Amino acid sequence: MAAASSSPTISPCQSCGACCAHYRVSFYWQEAAQRGLDESLLVQVSPWQVCFRGTEQKPVRCVNLEGEVGTCVSCRIYDQRTTPCRSVDAGDEKCLQARAAHGLGSFQP
Repeated sequence: MAAASSSPTISPCQSCGACCAHYRVSFYWQEAAQRGLDESLLVQVSPWQVCFRGTEQKPVRCVNLEGEVGTCVSCRIYDQRTTPCRSVDAGDEKCLQARAAHGLGSFQP
């Protein structure tokens, strides 16, 4: 009987990261406080909204993104990620648009 594999499942997002380098990640300021986010990661974009530093400018690259887009990436605050980050799913329309913008082609699960 073969031993069960103990290696963690790798998300397809960890070899992409295009969404983190394509979209402005803005959200209600109170969500930042609720998730315990460091204010140095944020930029005020309106009286009620903030965004992650690096996503308010072109070229876009979220301050929380580590690694090289299209190769190997991770998020420094993955467990604290906000609603806009949680709303993009691998292979959905937003994902595919970001991948296309980075020349990454279609999504392969």
